[in-house]
Amino acid sequence: MAATDLPFTRDEYEARLAKVRAAMEKAELKALFITDPSNQAWLTGYDGWSFYVHQGVIVTMHGEPVWWGRRMDTFGALRTVWMQPENIRGYDDSYVQSKTSHPMQDLGRILVDVGASDGRIGVEMDNYYFSARAMHTLHASMPKVQWVDATGAVNRERAVKSAAEIGFMRKAAAISEKMIDGLLERVEPGVPKNEVVAELYRDAIRGVEGAWGDYPAIVPMLPSGIDATAPHLTWDGRPFKTGEATFFEISGCYRRYHAPFCRTLFLGTPPDDMLRAEAALQEGLEAGIDAARAGNRACDVANALYGALKKAGITKDGRCGYAIGLSYPPDWGERTISLRENDETVLEAGMTFHFMPGLWQENWGLEITEPILIRESGPAETFCNRPRKLFVKP
Repeated sequence: MAATDLPFTRDEYEARLAKVRAAMEKAELKALFITDPSNQAWLTGYDGWSFYVHQGVIVTMHGEPVWWGRRMDTFGALRTVWMQPENIRGYDDSYVQSKTSHPMQDLGRILVDVGASDGRIGVEMDNYYFSARAMHTLHASMPKVQWVDATGAVNRERAVKSAAEIGFMRKAAAISEKMIDGLLERVEPGVPKNEVVAELYRDAIRGVEGAWGDYPAIVPMLPSGIDATAPHLTWDGRPFKTGEATFFEISGCYRRYHAPFCRTLFLGTPPDDMLRAEAALQEGLEAGIDAARAGNRACDVANALYGALKKAGITKDGRCGYAIGLSYPPDWGERTISLRENDETVLEAGMTFHFMPGLWQENWGLEITEPILIRESGPAETFCNRPRKLFVKP
């Protein structure tokens, strides 16, 4: 029988499947093969650390989806997906990391079994989990198929969250708050970074009352001083120093749902240019959150922020936020809507974003960010509730 400890009701999974099939019909797809583990989980409930080998979900216009992967991982599928066991299919270990055969050869046979031997079949071509060799093998194995790039097709259907999903994100946000609180308390001059990160992971995994902690899709980022001019450095064993700022980019995670959250701590006396940037960033965050309303566009949020920064003489390039929710490594973003000047996506109630206007300057980095929820009316709600400022320890 299907798994019983599902994150969501069967009705919610059926509604998600209906949304995907409507998108498939619009794109004239006979079948859709999904490899993004976030999309697999969203559609079927599958949850396992097996995405380092080829696996995925096959969706046709009728019947249950089919989860397909390494045979040893079918037992994990039996424990986590809502479909019946006959719709869980596995390939032999001889295919794994082989130079003479490829799992996509087995997938081709499964596609034939489900009636998708020809016609238009969508695959997520621009995906961390789908290789050039995989596409080449599918082409060779199924010459009658017209392969269509369906990158983002399922991701876009995930943009508006259900009440249950928002509930999970609130729990993730509570964990994020606990993680930031712990960092601000423990970071002192002379304390090695790795020791602080060890306690950070303890906070993340222990979670909060009513919410155990899952592993986040991205490891903690906490560069200091000149290293904080780069946005994606992690940690080492060096001690924190007086006279340096450290930004903390972290996320709590509950049942794969994230609430990314960033704050910055300066040990000592911050320089004047950082304090001026803090004030501009605070103004920009307020303006952006006010612009983040149902009916406005993603670019309106970005332009509100950039306008405030420009008044302070600060130029920021690129995006300042992205859609968030359910995710697996290596990214906690949904890879769809971006808060940037050229994204005219209309915001809808239930959309969730990491409003992330990080500033990485010549000598320092400053991150003050908010995970936000678009509401039915009024400005966006912030999932977290901590002072929106540069924290200072003299």
